[in-house]
Amino acid sequence: HVQLVESGGGSVQAGGSLRLSCAVSGAPYSDKCIGWFRQAPGKDREGVAAIHTGGATTYYGDSVKGRFTVSQDNARNTMWLQMNSLKPEDTAMYYCAASPGYCGTQSFNYKFWGQGTQVTVS
Repeated sequence: HVQLVESGGGSVQAGGSLRLSCAVSGAPYSDKCIGWFRQAPGKDREGVAAIHTGGATTYYGDSVKGRFTVSQDNARNTMWLQMNSLKPEDTAMYYCAASPGYCGTQSFNYKFWGQGTQVTVS
């Protein structure tokens, strides 16, 4: 059973940066996809970014391309989401999730989810 714990959320002014972390445990880190998703009140869940732990292939949602970067440290079973040039519309609860097969930004393919970390941009 894969467990994911997010951290690094907070409040920041527009144009600022934050780095979110996702610590993965409970199963081998290798050969799975770890994705970041966000959901704002009253809005659908949106795929932000994803990375395959084996080949490091990355995927990004259109709204964050060029501003967000996903990376990982396989030795530490951790992946990060660096968020730059933040905008008020980036305000949401951010979740990381794990998929044993599919890799991309479609949330329905992800089986294991963390509890989320709040990001507020003003």
